[in-house]
Amino acid sequence: MKNNPFRHAQFLTSAPELRKMPADTGAEIAFAGRSNAGKSSALNAICDQSSLARTSKTPGRTQLLNVFGLEEGKRLVDLPGYGYAKVPEAMRVRWREVIDTYLRERESLKGVVLIMDSRHPLREFDQQMLVFCRDIGIACHCLLTKADKLSRSEGARTLALARKEIAALGSNATAQLFSAPAKTGLDEARGTLAGLLTA
Repeated sequence: MKNNPFRHAQFLTSAPELRKMPADTGAEIAFAGRSNAGKSSALNAICDQSSLARTSKTPGRTQLLNVFGLEEGKRLVDLPGYGYAKVPEAMRVRWREVIDTYLRERESLKGVVLIMDSRHPLREFDQQMLVFCRDIGIACHCLLTKADKLSRSEGARTLALARKEIAALGSNATAQLFSAPAKTGLDEARGTLAGLLTA
């Protein structure tokens, strides 16, 4: 994609709950995934910025709904990572409630990008998110990250298996291989996201 529509993304706000979010107009895409799946790195790579979303060696640093603005009322929303954050259980429950409410009630939400480590795809949370998106009728695109850790044949096999498992869940979600450091799958991801934002 020669002209990257995500290059000019800018941080707008960090919201602890839905009512603190920007006005529910325009179009936005949410990024979801386990805390160590490379969500922030994927978002940065897609936007061709090194530090738009905060990356950390400590999984689970994203603890709010982080909103990034694009042109013409379009937004990307980085959801709290799931699973590895060293926080009290009560806070994890709170995050789940906030995410659930956001996905169910946000009128401007056009799709979810589900980030999963290509070496460990479709774990329990990933399957739950796919079923959730299926049930509420939200488009979902899966990025199988860290694809640079796999050989070409391993990557092809992993992608084929992931697509088979996604279909078995009754989901219409799409899936692709992705690597932030190797820039694998960047154009495909940007094209899919741009399509969701204009659908």
